[in-house]
Amino acid sequence: MSSPLVGKTVFITGAARGIGEATARLAAERGARIALVGLEPERLRRLADELGPEHGWYEADVTDQAAMEKVAVDVVRDFGGIDVVVANAGVANNGTVAINPAEAIVRTIDVNLIGVVRTVKSTLPMVTARRGYYSLISSAAAFTVLPGMAAYCASKAGVEQFGNALRFELAYRHVGVGTVHPGWIDTDLVRDIKQDSSVFAETLKKLPWPLNTTTSVDECALAIVDGIERRRRRVYVPRAVGLVEKLRPITLGPIGALPIMAQARQMVPKIEREMEKLGRSFGKTSAGLNKKPPRTSAPRKRTAAAR
Repeated sequence: MSSPLVGKTVFITGAARGIGEATARLAAERGARIALVGLEPERLRRLADELGPEHGWYEADVTDQAAMEKVAVDVVRDFGGIDVVVANAGVANNGTVAINPAEAIVRTIDVNLIGVVRTVKSTLPMVTARRGYYSLISSAAAFTVLPGMAAYCASKAGVEQFGNALRFELAYRHVGVGTVHPGWIDTDLVRDIKQDSSVFAETLKKLPWPLNTTTSVDECALAIVDGIERRRRRVYVPRAVGLVEKLRPITLGPIGALPIMAQARQMVPKIEREMEKLGRSFGKTSAGLNKKPPRTSAPRKRTAAAR
């Protein structure tokens, strides 16, 4: 049976690795043409080459409005339009609010939430013209919290609510909006967190099911692509994360907070000592971070015509 993605153009941010890369590969297998957007040009180029000449790559920072608008125009020029946008680019800063530089905390929110807003805004006319679909990558962290994840949880909760409101706003334009809520996925980002903090790695093992499990990146991509094909309102990875969402009034209430508070009194000082010793605010594989923020620049691209 033919996929609804055959011949469609799928615009993916954070496409160089992890969830973005796996989603790009699967969507391409199902017949979509992929516009790969990110900050790692060599990885993007290699992936585009592997996928084939009908796919293209574009270097841009999702926090740069001018660059994202330029990319959207370039993708329409190269592919004829945009049918689906997967707003996936994301980062996670290490440690607590007390020990992190303000710039690191703000950067996490800027990439994860404001980057989604800029991605949507820059592509909206094109997606509207095709009566397309937005897949906004939120997280189980939108409705669960742990010490050391304040900026990440805030940003992902923001993506969830942005998507909820956007869904209503775009309904009369026949544009679909879905939010994706992965738990722990076996990506470089999650592996970096576990490697950088032994306390955090041990804490994850003690969480209740399904929050103590790690899902493969391919399984996550499958859920996202199936959600795109069905224009789903919500996607949970794994599906059991949906149960966690239903329990949020309890887990975030006074009683549900008691076990986390008890752990936090010992966990937080240990995390802070580890992160101070580590001496950096982001994982080693976080593109464009652990150094001066990237400058505003015009996006670079490679398309079939350039080959």
